[in-house]
Amino acid sequence: MYMTRIQEVFHDMNQKAFVPYIMAGDGGLETLREKILFLQENGVDAVEIGIPFSDPVADGPTIQKAGIRALEAGVTLTGVLETIQSFKQEVNIPLIVMTYTNPVIAFGIERFAEKAALAGIDGCIIPDLPIEEEELFVPHLEAVGLELIRLVTVTSPEERIRKITEKGNGYVYAVTVAGITGARSGFHSELGNFLSKVKNASKLPVLAGFGISTPEHVREMNQYCDGVIVGSRIVELFYEGNLEEIKNLILAAKAG
Repeated sequence: MYMTRIQEVFHDMNQKAFVPYIMAGDGGLETLREKILFLQENGVDAVEIGIPFSDPVADGPTIQKAGIRALEAGVTLTGVLETIQSFKQEVNIPLIVMTYTNPVIAFGIERFAEKAALAGIDGCIIPDLPIEEEELFVPHLEAVGLELIRLVTVTSPEERIRKITEKGNGYVYAVTVAGITGARSGFHSELGNFLSKVKNASKLPVLAGFGISTPEHVREMNQYCDGVIVGSRIVELFYEGNLEEIKNLILAAKAG
């Protein structure tokens, strides 16, 4: 049976997964290739690529600022997809676009799916798309082999967690905080229970994201789930040019 790159990576894992998030076009679209290839060379399992948007409801200050820098540089969804398409032959890990419903609807849902697939994108995350409305999107995504990665949150009731985690063939994005993205000093004491509950309900691998910013956070989260997603801290470190610290975060994940 044919398996997508996402299925190949996340359904035969023998160690914890590490998925970084980057903002497309922060520092210019010409930096996108070198960032993705740097992450690939250092052993990440997939890369989430943020599309800059003027009203990013799930994003904290760090990612919002990165998005503003990208928008001010003239970065567009079309530009991001065309840039990725230009070097897709060099990429052998899954690429997942993170965007919002409005930009996709404005672009055209079917057109978005086709252009993303052509660019070598494997899936997408749309944090403001509830499962009740995803049928507007899913048929177009599935028609071209794109996986929708769904989110569950610490405030999701158990029944809703079950409903969300039974869908799809990729991984489940478990949001570890009630709120927006951004580095935090620590997590709620009940977080382990939440992640364990999601793991028990899910037929898919569960990755924890939002607020994870240190090797200690990575190790803590990996006790309860199949890997981590690190966003704001990765965006910050790329902006600072601190590649060694990015390597340290990846190493912490792989050591766990």
